[in-house]
Amino acid sequence: MDQFTRTILLRAALPTAVVGLIVAAVAWLTMGTTAGVGALIGVVFVVPFFSIGQAVLAGVLRKNPAMGMSVAMLLYLVKIGVLAILLVVLSDTSLFDTKAFAVNILICTLVWTGAEVWILANSKILYVDPDNVPESMAPEAELAQRD
Repeated sequence: MDQFTRTILLRAALPTAVVGLIVAAVAWLTMGTTAGVGALIGVVFVVPFFSIGQAVLAGVLRKNPAMGMSVAMLLYLVKIGVLAILLVVLSDTSLFDTKAFAVNILICTLVWTGAEVWILANSKILYVDPDNVPESMAPEAELAQRD
């Protein structure tokens, strides 16, 4: 796993887990045990699920960078679809409060997405290989040094 993927996993998964656990604790204290358990299950689903998606995307980017955006969009749609199906399937359960579950999934998803946006906005990612600039594009000072 490359350093950038580790950075995303650390800086997105950690805040998501912390916020999700805080929401679960607040739900537990204010709405009871079933709400706390539901919110806790939401965190348990979101953090590993989004981490696996990030690891898959890193593998694709390593092998075929041109497919990165397509795979990222597909993974995002799959994640949202699976979470929506999960909410529908578990909507009638009496084991936990499904509203706290859904709210914590939403909050954790927003925190993860916000963390990824913040990471990408503050990262210095080269999109041009400085060693592979054509001579016609090189600054004149560099051309003089090459002679």
